[in-house]
Amino acid sequence: MATSPSATLTRSASARPALPPVRRTRLWALPEVRWAAAALALFLAGLAVQLLGGPSGLSWALYLACYVTGGWEPALAGLRALRDKTLDVDLLMVAAAIGAASIGQVMDGGLLIVIFATSGALEALATARTEDSVRGLLDLAPDTAVRVTEGGTEETVRAADLVVGDAVLVRPGEQVPADGTVVAGASEVDQATITGEPLPVDKAAGDEVFAGTLNGTGVLRVRVDRRAEDSVVARIAGLVEQASRTKARTQLFIEKVEQRYSIGMVIATVALFVIPLWLGEPLRESLLRAMTFMIVASPCAVVLATMPPLLAAIANAGRHGVLVKSAVVMEQLGTTTRVAFDKTGTLTRGTPELADVRVLPGGELTAEQVLRYAAAAEHPSEHPLAAAIVRAARARRLDLPPVGEFLARPGRGVSARVDGSLVQVGSPAALLDPGSAGDTAREVVDGIQARGHTAVVVLWEHRPVGVLGITDQVREEAEPAVAAVTELTGAAPVLVTGDNQVTAARLASQVGITDVRAELLPDDKVTAVRELQARGQRVAVVGDGINDAPALAAAHTGIAMGGAGSDLTLQTADAIVVRDDLTTIPAVIALSRRARRVVVANLVIAGSFIAVLALWDILGTLPLPLGVAGHEGSTVIVGLNGLRLLRSAAWKRAHCPPRPPLLR
Repeated sequence: MATSPSATLTRSASARPALPPVRRTRLWALPEVRWAAAALALFLAGLAVQLLGGPSGLSWALYLACYVTGGWEPALAGLRALRDKTLDVDLLMVAAAIGAASIGQVMDGGLLIVIFATSGALEALATARTEDSVRGLLDLAPDTAVRVTEGGTEETVRAADLVVGDAVLVRPGEQVPADGTVVAGASEVDQATITGEPLPVDKAAGDEVFAGTLNGTGVLRVRVDRRAEDSVVARIAGLVEQASRTKARTQLFIEKVEQRYSIGMVIATVALFVIPLWLGEPLRESLLRAMTFMIVASPCAVVLATMPPLLAAIANAGRHGVLVKSAVVMEQLGTTTRVAFDKTGTLTRGTPELADVRVLPGGELTAEQVLRYAAAAEHPSEHPLAAAIVRAARARRLDLPPVGEFLARPGRGVSARVDGSLVQVGSPAALLDPGSAGDTAREVVDGIQARGHTAVVVLWEHRPVGVLGITDQVREEAEPAVAAVTELTGAAPVLVTGDNQVTAARLASQVGITDVRAELLPDDKVTAVRELQARGQRVAVVGDGINDAPALAAAHTGIAMGGAGSDLTLQTADAIVVRDDLTTIPAVIALSRRARRVVVANLVIAGSFIAVLALWDILGTLPLPLGVAGHEGSTVIVGLNGLRLLRSAAWKRAHCPPRPPLLR
């Protein structure tokens, strides 16, 4: 007899180690932070010397050192852009600082350099936080593995050195070192880090296991199917790593405008210098006015208004199990007006469970006996429906008697001797023969199938004695997730599935969906998505299987369920729900909407500062220190405003969006 489930779960839970903590990038590990800190220190030292009446040569040397440490990198980037015939805002900032120094305002130019370097450091920090969430996934896999050679000897090797076809040994309590297939042994494996399943999953020969998952009480021999860089964890990490290097559509629009704006700003700066000088204004005043205008009119705050909020939102979502591929996706998620859900593996767990036990009239067994005999006969089988029957019997604490003469017939079912009697369990088409008993059994089968369940017939000594109804397990969070999506988008989601209409309608009624599109082939799902889009809807499709990939590609945004999804689905999807928690879908949409609001607020802040300061300089006399502090201060403000989305409170607020007043 197999180990009791209670003992198995107890030992597995006690053996489960804490997940490796996400390695936070140290502040000083970022070169942008180090250069910004050095520039600040040199600026403060120069300011102290100046205020204390020290040698002017020393203060100038410190300020100029500040220029070099904080300005060399943006200056180099600007020159490279200039070589490509584009005018970069970084170069304009450095030019403005040098111009300030040329008219004796070296301290003001140093302040400009320090604030600009600080803005770059803040953006680098936001990007690093996103990359940290990726590295946290990679840390789940162990560094070493026990490889079994052809001669049967064991050797410890680096997990990264494993190749496809290698055999590795995974002992109790160890982590699986690579994606592969079990070739020998049996155990329960905790896959929560990859699939989000709360309980360990039974694994035996032929089952797939994933790197970073935790083995339970048995010993497994696993054949490596993927190299470390191709594992599920690595694939997810590779997809998300693109996020910090991708720019949202708003950012790209700003960059296009920036080129024209920068040219216009240079022309205006030259005009502000030449025209007053031609009208008789002193050289120093004309140059100071022109340099001040260049500083306050530079669009650096506008450029930085977009990426920090989106990158911060990506990092926050990643910490909570939603890995968004790019800033473009994070921006688009917030525009979703309709969500389409797949059924199996998405709204359901893709794991069958026993829903009904029906005893046939005239049978000699009780419902408990029918289930007990069926579970005993199915116990040696590896079929998913057999596992559901066995789990149901164990959940009812039924003792399974020993079996003999076990025989599995593909497509028909199993048969075995249980307590000396022949028990057969299988499909109605294979086991029911014409006759009165068969007719009665068929009526029960039809009733079970009409409720969307899979019917399994149980024969005892060749006589039908019961029918089992098995269904896919609906996710507990499916109904609240559907309700949250409906509230957030203002439209109920759509169910698109290849299942039959009866099963799909039953599931939809359970979770609160009224628009059901059933019995769809992959092409039909794409047609359904395009039909919604033709009505002006911006559709997000949520799915997990290969058959969902075309619909995910056609959708405005594609979301894949589970780190163990198919390769094609993971590559096609724009975002991945790692922990299979449906409630994170409305949460990430709400977070995206908040990020978009922050972007708009940042653009208003930056534009207002530029307009006020530029008009002040043109129509009046704007002091250069005030211009530097005002404009570059706005850059820091929009950067810090965007980084607010890194806080856990931002996710909690998105995860529980407030109800409209009329619904409270």
